[in-house]
Amino acid sequence: MQKGIITSNISNLYKVEINNKIYECNARGKFKNNEISPVAGDLVEIEIIDEEKKLGIINKIEERKNYLKRPKMANLSQIILVVSMKLPNPDLLLLDKQLVYAEYNKIKPIICLNKIDLEEEETIDYIARIYKNIGYEVIKTDAKNAVGVDKLKEKLKNNITAFSGNSGVGKSTLINKIFNEKLTEEGILSKKNKRGKNTTTQVTLYKIEENSYIADTPGFSTFDINEIEEKDLANYFIEFKPYIEKCQYADCSHIKEENCGIKKALEQGKISKERYNNFFVLGTGLKTKKSSS
Repeated sequence: MQKGIITSNISNLYKVEINNKIYECNARGKFKNNEISPVAGDLVEIEIIDEEKKLGIINKIEERKNYLKRPKMANLSQIILVVSMKLPNPDLLLLDKQLVYAEYNKIKPIICLNKIDLEEEETIDYIARIYKNIGYEVIKTDAKNAVGVDKLKEKLKNNITAFSGNSGVGKSTLINKIFNEKLTEEGILSKKNKRGKNTTTQVTLYKIEENSYIADTPGFSTFDINEIEEKDLANYFIEFKPYIEKCQYADCSHIKEENCGIKKALEQGKISKERYNNFFVLGTGLKTKKSSS
């Protein structure tokens, strides 16, 4: 038996990388019986049945650090959340939604403020400060001129990383600069992400160096947080946590109630108005979807 990582799955034929070799594998029928299917990112144990043809059978899936339903993959260790400072303007509501998603799935987020050459330094620092004060890592980049790219590249070592962000924020340009266009030529984070009925949702891992992979996750930026209950949303705004226990009511919505720990922290400037307003919008959205379903 040998251990490796699934780098892709097409029609239940899995590519498993072991010591820089790729084996095409089927999965044992027992996985279907246990209602679990191997996915990209899974660490697996395989039985090699033909070394020359590089064929094998997946016998075991190791315990997962996380599992994402859309797109299906496992063990994603971090997400680079790319925010454009101009053209398009920064979408902090989407950023906060992405951060909630990352916290819920126990994935480390890194915020990348891109196109810093197009915006005033004061505005960039203001946004950076909001998230640095919470405890998030923020990297400022100008992808076209390779500013901050080396720092970003360092963060990819020993991780399975996905890039996310609205169309036009500069994901593909960042990838080009980091990898000398190697990956974008193959379609990662560019061609596959176009919307339409024929859009693929196939996840593929591209190996950068030992134990370091970029996850091509088409459609990833849409982010669905509907699995989260409205009453639990505040738990995924990490700076809210110390103040939740100071609420008078256990089922406090942190919106209308008196003696709310979060609202008091907001009044005292311990929580940013931008983050609280986005919490309200996201919570309202979850409530509306739940009532209409």
